[in-house]
Amino acid sequence: MSRADRIRAAFTREGGWRATDAYGRAVLLGVALPVLGGLLHKVELVLLGAPFLVSALFALAVRVRGVPTVTVRPLPRTAEPGSATTGVDVDPAEGAEFLAVRLPAPGTAGDLGPVHLLPATSGPIVVKLRREAWGEGVDLRADHLFAGPDGLLVHGPVVGVERGRVVLPPVDALPAGLLPARAAGLVGVHRTRRPGDSTELRDIRAFQAGDRLRRIDWRVSLRSPVLHVREHHAEADADVVLALDTRLDLGSRVADWSTGHAGRTSRPGGSLDTAVRAAASLAAGYLRQGDRVGLADLGRPQLGVRPGIGRRQLLRLRNQLVVCARAAGWAPRPSLHRVPHGALVVVLSPFLDDHVVEVAVQAARRGSLVLAVDVLPPDLRPDEETPWGEGALRVITLEQRTRLEAMKQHGIAVVPWDERGHSVAATLRRANRPGRPVVR
Repeated sequence: MSRADRIRAAFTREGGWRATDAYGRAVLLGVALPVLGGLLHKVELVLLGAPFLVSALFALAVRVRGVPTVTVRPLPRTAEPGSATTGVDVDPAEGAEFLAVRLPAPGTAGDLGPVHLLPATSGPIVVKLRREAWGEGVDLRADHLFAGPDGLLVHGPVVGVERGRVVLPPVDALPAGLLPARAAGLVGVHRTRRPGDSTELRDIRAFQAGDRLRRIDWRVSLRSPVLHVREHHAEADADVVLALDTRLDLGSRVADWSTGHAGRTSRPGGSLDTAVRAAASLAAGYLRQGDRVGLADLGRPQLGVRPGIGRRQLLRLRNQLVVCARAAGWAPRPSLHRVPHGALVVVLSPFLDDHVVEVAVQAARRGSLVLAVDVLPPDLRPDEETPWGEGALRVITLEQRTRLEAMKQHGIAVVPWDERGHSVAATLRRANRPGRPVVR
C-alpha cells in the first residue's frame, strides 16, 4: 500500500465515506503554511494557510455517516415509441450536501446523459425519457456520487443499475387491403365464393328442399310460377403469415453492408428496420379486420408465432419482431413451414439471394397467395472508395430485378414497400378480383 493510500484509508469514514485529494491538500497546506509563516515571521503565510486549516477542521467535525442511495423506480417492460416519465428516489444519509448524478437530458435519445450537480436533499427527481427507435435499449443508468461539506468528503462514485425497456415497433395506419376469397371456418369480413348468411347478394335461384322460408324473394316469386330464394355470399376470416427475412440488414450505403452496427437493434432506415415496421403495421391492420395473423422468421423458424386474433396477438407479434431482430444474422437456407393452406403469405425481404425466391415460389405452389414486399432501400449509394463501386451496385440491382421478374412469372405479386402501404393494398384488391392478373 502506497503512502497516499494509507493517508486516504486513515480518513475513511463509516459507510464508505472517504477523504478526497483536496482534503489531504487542505490539511497539508493548513498546517504547513502557518508553521512556515511562524518560522519565517511571515504573517501573510499564516493568513493564507488559515482558511485551509479551518475547512479541514470543519469537514472533520461534521457528522458524515451512513450509506446514501439513489434508487430508480422500475420501468415498464415494454413501451411505445416516444416520451415516458420515471422517478429517481434519493436517500442522502447524514451529512451529505451535494449529489452528482448522471441523468438523461430532456429531448435526447440513445445517451445516458450528462452529470447533473444537485442538492443532496432534493428528494425524488422526475426524469423524462425519450426513445423513438424500436428495440431493446438502456434508457437510464443513474451513476452517482455524494459529497460532504465543501466537497472534501465523498461517497462513490457508484455505477448505477441499468434500466431499460423494449420499445415496440411502431404501428402505422394502413388502408385495409382485401384478401382473396377463402372460407376458414369462422365468420370474418372477407367475402367467399360459397353461399352463406352475409348481406351481399350472390344469386336468385329456384326454391329447393332445405331452403329457409325467410330467404324467399316474394317480388320475383309473384312473377314466376315457382318460388325463388335469395342466396348470399358467406363471410369468412383469413390467415395471414408475415414471413420476415432477418438474414440481411442492408442500409443505403453499399460500403456498410459488410460492417456491424453496434448499439442498435437494426440499421435505422435499413431493410430490416423497414421490414419490421411493415410487418407490425400489416399485422395491426389485418387483426383489426378480424383475421388471424402469424409470424415466420425465414432465418430462424423456431422464433415464429402461430396465427391468432385479437389485441393480445398484436402485442405478441410486436414483441416477437424485436426478438427476431435481436437474433438476426445470416442463415444459408431460409425455410417457411407450417403455413395454413390457402393463407396469404407476405414475404418481406430485400431479395438479394436465390434461396428466398425459392421459398416464395414453393409457398405459391402449395396453394397460398404470396405477396413479395421488396424492402431494399431505394436510394442505394455505391462504395466511393473503390473504382468498381458503380459497377458492383449495377450488378446488384440487375440481379435483384431478375429475381423479382422470376417471382412474377410464377404468379407472385411483387411490390415495393411505401410508408402508407397503398401499393400493398392495391395489389391485394386486384388479387380479390377473379380472372384478373395479380402480378405487378
